[in-house]
Amino acid sequence: MFVHVVNFFLKADISAEDRLKFEQGVSSLGQVEGLELFNVGKPASTDRPVIDRSYDYCLLTVFKDMAGHDVYQVDPIHLKFVEDCKQYWDRVVIYDSETI
Repeated sequence: MFVHVVNFFLKADISAEDRLKFEQGVSSLGQVEGLELFNVGKPASTDRPVIDRSYDYCLLTVFKDMAGHDVYQVDPIHLKFVEDCKQYWDRVVIYDSETI
């Protein structure tokens, strides 16, 4: 399995309307073919010293293999999301991993 985790740090002054546009855009990624698992969430209310809750949204996608991830990266739905929503975030941190 290939796991692709994207943490989004939205701009501090983003409006409620733009936040909703971001949520709709990131949720659209669930329509990309080849996903084994898809989830969008906000930081949980857990509170331990090792937990990073500094991000605004976390996107979790799981693919059968790296080839599936590579197809996702150039899928028109993904490209449209990036183009339409990149103005809403200051920073994105990505963690990719492969099952051992």
